[in-house]
Amino acid sequence: MAMAHAYTPSQISPLSSSSSDRRRPFPTGHHQLSSVRCSKTLNPTAMSISNDEPPPAFDSITAFAPATVANLGPGFDFLGAAVSSLGDTVTLTVDPSVHPGTLSISSITSSDSVDPSVAAKLSKNPALNCAGIAAAAAMARIGVRSVGLSLSLHKGLPLGSGLGSSAASAAAAVKAVDALFGSRLSSLDLILAGLESEKAVSGYHADNIAPAVLGGFVLVQSYSPFKLLDLRFPDDKSLFFVLVSPDFEAPTKKMRAALPAEIAMKDHVFNASQAAALVAAVLRGDVEELGAAMGSDRIVEPRRAGLIPGMIDVKRAAVEAGAFGCTISGAGPTAVAVIDREEKGREIGESMVEAFYKKGGLRAKATVAQLDRQGARVIRIGRGQGL
Repeated sequence: MAMAHAYTPSQISPLSSSSSDRRRPFPTGHHQLSSVRCSKTLNPTAMSISNDEPPPAFDSITAFAPATVANLGPGFDFLGAAVSSLGDTVTLTVDPSVHPGTLSISSITSSDSVDPSVAAKLSKNPALNCAGIAAAAAMARIGVRSVGLSLSLHKGLPLGSGLGSSAASAAAAVKAVDALFGSRLSSLDLILAGLESEKAVSGYHADNIAPAVLGGFVLVQSYSPFKLLDLRFPDDKSLFFVLVSPDFEAPTKKMRAALPAEIAMKDHVFNASQAAALVAAVLRGDVEELGAAMGSDRIVEPRRAGLIPGMIDVKRAAVEAGAFGCTISGAGPTAVAVIDREEKGREIGESMVEAFYKKGGLRAKATVAQLDRQGARVIRIGRGQGL
């Protein structure tokens, strides 16, 4: 039987604009919520634009941002989590051949695990590329006018996978821009810059870009004013995501078009209660309850599952194999299940892959990943003065 937990003011702290402050350790067993808040009505274009142009701190920066699982079942458009191992990488270089204050994309490549056609499908026009749009927005916030930048994007995530592919590119890009100029932007500014990219691709929602930047679980409480809650999953608890991606593309816009314009009150109440239970489970580190709530969506998943061949059977196979819960990751087609043991996660993944093939006629790949608690981070630094 689950025990109730009381929350004291000391357990709810503001999110610092400094990533080092944000990552400070907390006492084991405490349930932490942190918030990033904008006191004004959201206006990303006009917000936090610097008038003082800083010089580059380095010649080049390479940043990585993780894949994300959005919605988590009943948390449509307001809950998301970052997952380890998978993600995109962006390298930014000060380039004298690029017009000052502008950005060019020099190359787009992809990992061996990703369809090689992915790179060819993405535009090198910065205004039409997720990483380019986000990087330009971050440059505007910093006030970059006197140097030109060259961007190289390496895709570790497939397109239209339901794993936050566009958000990973955007988060890596804004992190790289910020680090290149001495890490001047707050976490909120990084997210808002990344949101400019998301808006161009699939709509103005932060449930992918926020966890891609911050790491961990994130709840989007409101957009006006813009407010996020950083949900701390306990460090001493184990959580594994079983991510099974079929060879099938599910464009976000198409999957959104399948959603109902109106919903029944009883379904709203049910989903709201499940979302609340999911948040409580995250804070307690209760993976079994987290899975039960995650697999209990009556509004979005029923409309989308039929558009992904075999998804209904894959969910059933996951639960029968021992998963605590299973749902569609983001807009799909990736199915995500949760468990507390890695070895068991591999067994569940095999069952889900088999179900995709037998029931949906789709080949699929399974990955067992942990919660990524870091979010976007610098992984390589070129010459320069140092941060």
